[in-house]
Amino acid sequence: MSQDWKTRTKLVHEGLRRSQYGEMAEAIFLTQGFVYPTAEAAEARFIKAGEDEFIYARYGNPTTRMFEDRIAALEGTEDAFATASGMAAVNGALTSMLRAGDHVVSSRALFGSCLYILEEVLTRYGVRVTFVDGDDLDQWRAAVTPGTKAVFFESMSNPTLQLVDIRSVAEIAHAVGALVVVDNVFATPIFSRAVEQGADVIVYSTTKHIDGQGRALGGVICGTRDFIRKVAEPYMKHTGGSMSPFTAWMHLNGMATLDLRCRAMADSAARVATALQGHAKLARVIYPGLASHPQHDLAMAQMGSGGTLVAFDIAAGKEAAFRFMNALHIASISNNLGDAKTIATHPATTTHQRLPQDQKDSLGITPGLIRLSVGLEDAGDLIADLMQALDQA
Repeated sequence: MSQDWKTRTKLVHEGLRRSQYGEMAEAIFLTQGFVYPTAEAAEARFIKAGEDEFIYARYGNPTTRMFEDRIAALEGTEDAFATASGMAAVNGALTSMLRAGDHVVSSRALFGSCLYILEEVLTRYGVRVTFVDGDDLDQWRAAVTPGTKAVFFESMSNPTLQLVDIRSVAEIAHAVGALVVVDNVFATPIFSRAVEQGADVIVYSTTKHIDGQGRALGGVICGTRDFIRKVAEPYMKHTGGSMSPFTAWMHLNGMATLDLRCRAMADSAARVATALQGHAKLARVIYPGLASHPQHDLAMAQMGSGGTLVAFDIAAGKEAAFRFMNALHIASISNNLGDAKTIATHPATTTHQRLPQDQKDSLGITPGLIRLSVGLEDAGDLIADLMQALDQA
């Protein structure tokens, strides 16, 4: 496939494999195993499978491979491995590379399940983890040492939309030979330029944006061919975290409109943030696309967009936030994001509920904080819905 294609062309054509039937749409290979013409061929394939040779769906599948090739081409990496969920991707990327005694430095502003892997799972097996404030480069410099194996962070944090300077942290990590692992969900593959900014491994929850229609869980690990096939793949295929062919097929179809959807959602998010800014019932509006955001310049340099999510703090606290959410007519109350439908989330009581209060306080997850994932509805309708709900907060 051509690497000179623009994004929208890649999203439609990259990685396409056609069978002997010449089907127009990507085919779903709903099979768990594959037949070999001879016993000798089976032996040879288990020794080393060719580019279009498959053994077992947990190891690989033609439909899944199409998705992996397409997302790798979009992200700008040599290869990718599709996983059963976004958390399977995070866990697989980190666990496959780390051993007892290794050291990881991570931003502390993370999704609750990511924190669990770093605080509970990795440390259980002897991995040392140091947390830093992701936006403080001096803390990164102090924490990353010659013994550091990897750094990990969300390029834009969940739920307070704090950015990490990928290029600067990558320079710090690479100076000691550490790998840079980036959870890039909020940046989306459309606005991401993480590879050219120094990321070595990029993970996505493909449930968000890539599927983007509330249908299927999925994830992906993107990186060099050596990392994907020699480090991540052996771990993932033997521990069972692979993506199903049906999910890969849905994702392939979703990717055809990914660029259009993400740009439309980001445009609406900017309009929503602008409309909310200065509202009497809000203590703050957080959107990297606003000039008032303290990391606005970094967001524009790193992504060229403010993204598809807006966060805002209802000054009167939890009860007012609940009244606001219960008054919404268009936006749905849920804990997903990156969907065609606008979703309102109360992080303090849902996605980040398990965090102790002092940790919530340090991360800015207040009782009144709402995370709004902006969908594809008419922006004017959505703003009107938010305003009438704020009247009742």
